[in-house]
Amino acid sequence: MPRILDDASLRWRSGPSLPAWQGLSRALQQHGECLGLRSLDGLAEGPALQLLHPDLQPLHTHLAMPTALPLELTSEFTLQAACGLMSVHGRASGRAQALGVNYLASLNAALAWQATLAAAVGQLRGGRFHSITLDPARGALLSIGQYLAGATAPEDAERLLPGQDDAFARPPFVSLEGAAFELETLDSQPWRHFWRALGISDSLAGKAWQHFLLRYARAVAAMPAECLDALAALPLARIQAQAQASGVALVPLRSPAQRQADADYRASLSSPWRLTPGPQALARSTTVPGALPLQGIRVLESCRRIQGPLAGHLLALLGAEVIRLEPPGGDPLRNMPPCADGCSVRFDALNHLKSVREVDIKSAAGRAEIDALCAEADVFLHNWAPGKAAELGLDAADLHARHPSLVHTYAGGWGDAAVQAPGTDFTVQAWSGVAERIARASGTRGGTLFTALDVLGGVISAQGVCAALLDRCLHARGSQVQSTLLGAADLLLASDSANPPSLLQGVFETGHGLLAVDCQTRAQRRALDQLLGAPCEAKDLPRRLASADAEHWQRRCQQAGIPASRVHHDLAALANDPRLADCFGQRTYRSVQSPWSFT
Repeated sequence: MPRILDDASLRWRSGPSLPAWQGLSRALQQHGECLGLRSLDGLAEGPALQLLHPDLQPLHTHLAMPTALPLELTSEFTLQAACGLMSVHGRASGRAQALGVNYLASLNAALAWQATLAAAVGQLRGGRFHSITLDPARGALLSIGQYLAGATAPEDAERLLPGQDDAFARPPFVSLEGAAFELETLDSQPWRHFWRALGISDSLAGKAWQHFLLRYARAVAAMPAECLDALAALPLARIQAQAQASGVALVPLRSPAQRQADADYRASLSSPWRLTPGPQALARSTTVPGALPLQGIRVLESCRRIQGPLAGHLLALLGAEVIRLEPPGGDPLRNMPPCADGCSVRFDALNHLKSVREVDIKSAAGRAEIDALCAEADVFLHNWAPGKAAELGLDAADLHARHPSLVHTYAGGWGDAAVQAPGTDFTVQAWSGVAERIARASGTRGGTLFTALDVLGGVISAQGVCAALLDRCLHARGSQVQSTLLGAADLLLASDSANPPSLLQGVFETGHGLLAVDCQTRAQRRALDQLLGAPCEAKDLPRRLASADAEHWQRRCQQAGIPASRVHHDLAALANDPRLADCFGQRTYRSVQSPWSFT
C-alpha cells in the first residue's frame, strides 16, 4: 500500500539512541518508515530528528526534559511512574503499575513527527521554523490530561487511587469456559435487554450501565458481582447468541499472534494512515505563520469523545484555528461532572482552545452550513460512524467536488478489519491483542481502562493531518486521510518488540511512598547495590528502602546514575511535583502545556 508521504522527496535521519529509553528511538524510526520517508545513513548530531527536502531549510527536532528529570536516565518505566500513567492504569488493575508496553515511546514519537511535519508546512507557507523542541514529560502528561483535570477540579474533584477497586470485578468479562471478552453498546436499551434475558433485574443492570458508561472518563468500572456471576455460569456460545439478539456487540480478547494472522494486518502495520489524493488545487490564501507553524490553517472538527477532539486539540496547540461543530444545545459531554464554570473539566481539557458553532447536521440547512464553512477551511475532521459522511453528503468525494483543496480527515475505529462491533477503545484493545499484552504484564485478565488507544489514536490522527497538509503544500492537491484505532494499536505493539529485559525493574515501597526502579545495565545494578550497602534482590528492596521516603531515594538513585522515579498515587499531587512545575497551565483545574516549542 502506498504510504502517506511516499512521493514527497523527504529525507530524514535520527539522532543517537537514548541510553535508557531505546524504545523511543525505535518508535521514531518506525514512524518515519510508516510515513514513507527515506532514511539517510549516519546519525544526526544532537537532534532526535532531522528532516530534509529540496524546498526546505533543514528542520531539527530535539528532545528536552525538565532538569530534575534527566533525559539520559529516563526510561519508559520511570516516565510512566513520574507522570501519573501508572496511577491511572492502577485504578482498575489492582495497584500502581506500568502498562507493560512502550506506550509513551509510541506517543512521543508521534508527537515529534507531528511537530516536525507541521514545521515543514509552516516553512513552506513562509514561516521561519528551523528548530523544534519536544518535552516527552509534557507528552506523557497529555495522555492523562482528562484524568488530571478530574483530579484537580475546584469542586467534587475525583480521588480515584490505584487498588481501590477489585482488578477482576471489571470488564473484560469471562464465560463458563474461561474465555475473556468485551461487551460494547452505545445505548442503554440493548444493554438492559441483554441483562434482563440473563435474569438480571433492571435496577441492577442500570447500576452496571452507569459504571460501564463512565469507564471512559474514570478508568474504573466496578461491575456488580451478580452480572459477572451470570456470565461466568454460561458458555460463550450462549452469551454470543444473547448479545446478538439484544443488539450488544461481543468482541473476544485475542492474542497479538491472532491479530497478525488477519488479512488486513500487513497493510495496517505498513502505515496507520490511508491517504487518497484529491484533485489538483491551490490551497486557500492564508496568512504567513508567526510563532506557531499552523497559524492561518482553519480546521472544522465534528467529533465526539476523545480520539477526534484530542486530534483537534493538538492541531490547535500547533496554532491552527479549530472550529468545533456541535449539535444544537451543545455537546452533552459538556455536562459530565466534575464541572467548573458550567463545563465539564474533562471536556474542557480537550476543547478549550476551540471556538464552537452549533449546527444541526440532521437538517439540510445544517449540512449546507457545513459545506459553506468548508469553503474557508483547510481541514475537515470527523469521527462519525462508518458510512455517515456519505449518507449526509459530506464525504471526501462530495466536499472535494466543491472544495478541492480540502484535507478531509476521518478518525475511525476499524478500517478494513471485518469486525461487527463499534470501533471503540476497549473493543479495539481486545481484538488487536493490546489487551492481552497488557493483561499479561499486569497480572489481570484484560487490558487497561485508561483510554490508551483513544489517546494514541488522536495523536496518530493529528499526525496524519500534518502529513496531508505537507502533501498539499508539495503537490498542490487536497486529499482524504483516514486513521484508525486499530492502526494505532498495531503500531503500538510493533514498536514494543525487541525490548531487552531490565536486570531489575519494579515498583517498591519505601518509608513513605512508592519508588519505580529500572536497572537496565550491570553498572546500574552494581550502583544500586552500592547505594543500599549490600547486594540485594527485588524482594529485599522494600526493607532496604524503608529508612527514607520515595523522594529521598529518587534523588539518591539519580545521583548514582540509576533510572528511578517516585510513583504518584494521587494525580492531584502531580501539580505539586517541582520536577513537573513548568508542565502545567492553571485554568480552574490543572491543564497541560503544549509539549512543543519552535524557533
